[in-house]
Amino acid sequence: MAQADTPADPQPPTVAPFIAAPLRDVAAWVAAFDAREIPVLSATANTLEDLRCNEDAVDAHLLAEGMQSDPLMTLKLLRHVALLRNGRGQADAETATEALVMLGITPFFRDFGPQPTVEDRLAGQPEALLGLRQVLRRAHRAARFALAFAVHRGDHDAMLIHEAALLHDLAELLLWAHAPTLALDIAHRQQADPALRSADAQHQVLHTTLADIQQALMTAWRLPELLVKISDDRASHHPQVRNVQLALRVARHSSRGWDNPALPDDVDDVADLLTLGTVPTLTLLHDLDN
Repeated sequence: MAQADTPADPQPPTVAPFIAAPLRDVAAWVAAFDAREIPVLSATANTLEDLRCNEDAVDAHLLAEGMQSDPLMTLKLLRHVALLRNGRGQADAETATEALVMLGITPFFRDFGPQPTVEDRLAGQPEALLGLRQVLRRAHRAARFALAFAVHRGDHDAMLIHEAALLHDLAELLLWAHAPTLALDIAHRQQADPALRSADAQHQVLHTTLADIQQALMTAWRLPELLVKISDDRASHHPQVRNVQLALRVARHSSRGWDNPALPDDVDDVADLLTLGTVPTLTLLHDLDN
């Protein structure tokens, strides 16, 4: 009797190669990022697998907590739900919790299996992994500042503002994950010339800016309209956009301490936003950073 064929071992998913050369324009960058799976932080991937083992005890809030510090997983979820929602006439899911409520716990675990991680993706690129982690640290600090500013202002969209600050540099995170050589080139140019503006360095290397790529990505992925609006630095007259911009400025300028010469202007602008004095504002910022 002939033996039955032994089923072949499942093949691991194909990992897209790194982008090694600049692409021609914003549309090409959007297409390249769209074709690649978004890796997440290993801590997030591990938490999701722990929760998967006890799915019946998981709700949207618990699941959102497991990804709330990971802008990559948050982006991945919002993108997934937005694309499912397209054409159904449903309202935007503006936060990760709302997206999970709309999607449902069982469908989430069905649609999101074990996640690829940035740590595995950049295992052979330690300098790039460090660069990505620096962006993450800045995003976490900016989100903390942004949330505190929004709460002080009594903004009903405080959690969305927190999310907008966390996701503000999503294009840079994707660049580190998928084009580490190009991301390092930008960083090295700015280190060699401290006067070189970020946008100019990006143009030299990418033929465009990360801000332009990001706005195009958010539109292509149909992310929530209000989130896109808050993330658009060109609308700086809008109080919510100003809230996020100032949080990012403070996070960037204080990343190596509170003696950066740009910080006094930042503090004055935050004081104006919050209608506080300069000294109470500086005290608030220091308290938030502890």
